[in-house]
Amino acid sequence: MAGETIAAIATPPGRGAIAIVRCSGPDARAIAGRVFRSRKPLADRVATYGTINDAEGRAIDRGLAIAMDAPRTVTGEDLVELHVHGSPVTARETLRALLIAGARLAEPGEFTRRAFLNGKLDLSAAEAVADLIAAESRAAATAAAANLTGGLRRLIDGIRSKLDQCLEELAASIDFPDEVAAPNPAAVRATVDEIDTALADLLRDEERGRIVREGIAMAIVGPPNAGKSSLLNALLGEERAIVSPVAGTTRDTIEESFGIDGVLVRAVDTAGLRESTDPIERIGIERAEAALEFATLALVVIDGSQELDAPARAILQRTRDRSRVVFYNKRDVGDAGFVRRDPRDDGVFGSAFDRDSVGALRAAIARAGWHGEVIDAARPHLAGGRQTDAVVRARAALAAALRTLLVGQPLDLVSGDLLAASAALAEISGGAATEELLDAIFARFCIGK
Repeated sequence: MAGETIAAIATPPGRGAIAIVRCSGPDARAIAGRVFRSRKPLADRVATYGTINDAEGRAIDRGLAIAMDAPRTVTGEDLVELHVHGSPVTARETLRALLIAGARLAEPGEFTRRAFLNGKLDLSAAEAVADLIAAESRAAATAAAANLTGGLRRLIDGIRSKLDQCLEELAASIDFPDEVAAPNPAAVRATVDEIDTALADLLRDEERGRIVREGIAMAIVGPPNAGKSSLLNALLGEERAIVSPVAGTTRDTIEESFGIDGVLVRAVDTAGLRESTDPIERIGIERAEAALEFATLALVVIDGSQELDAPARAILQRTRDRSRVVFYNKRDVGDAGFVRRDPRDDGVFGSAFDRDSVGALRAAIARAGWHGEVIDAARPHLAGGRQTDAVVRARAALAAALRTLLVGQPLDLVSGDLLAASAALAEISGGAATEELLDAIFARFCIGK
């Protein structure tokens, strides 16, 4: 409940230098005062040194208290943070003392939910908080930060302002027909077309935003002993996979991640694809085939130093019609396989042990994985199915309005469709959020955030 004071540990589980226990609500100062003792009273935004005590008055730890008075806080409420030594026991006992003193344990995401309800964040920015916490790459963190600072909200607000202006002109001409002339139908259509184009661009960027947030899944596949594991090690810059001249060394999939231009690539090194009667190797081959099936991108590694054998030709044929990069490896040994390849199987020719070859391969992965575009992670983007669905529904309403305009129906008939489009877009920033929607969004947050 909004009138209750909540508390939770705000730092991750485990040991660390400092643990932060956060308390927010109308009684935050009073509750913290029952737990924290110091020579000086708590002052707004001043770190105060003192003792944290349990319900019996025994000292738990010595640390800092920072009080922040509403409304200039992240939640919009009175807020007190207790900074203690980073022992899980110390943090847990400090929280327990606050709960006994009158606070309630916060629900997942409740601090951010209160920030939204108190006007500190719009809903798209609140969702970006979770994305920022979950970010695994520089690009993902940049994209989340762009939405957190209101980039998406400002873009949507600009679109809605054009819709609202059009609606106001229509309403004025309907309510005061003798004083206000009806808008020009061609001008209304041009405005609707302009808005629809902006939303279409936003939807096209959704896939790019998903790549930024989640990265791409890349399966490293090829015949045995083509150098797949050596190549993975080269891409990672460390010896992660076991390398051996013996064919079939890799029996299971190995999953690792690395970045290209700040975008996360989730690479899966797989067993060599070939016919085998060995039951253990057969399991590895089945897992390799599954990894290939579910990957966004296939990195096909071929021994380019030797004539292409049947397994090499089979994997090239199998992956020809999907998104892939072909790397002809072992240039330092020979070039027979690359020189006599099928012209349709263009690719990178190099060596896993050559820095320039690995650089060329990384560039090829970027071209195939995100079409070689420079990904502007700081550009506002749709961050998830809820926001995408709202834009899709807004475009459907605009399409209905355009149909009405094209057949020459009275202008007042488009008002309902324009209102529906504006309402759908309002859901992105939370202007029409229901309790059920808020519950679903904040359920994915951790306790303490």
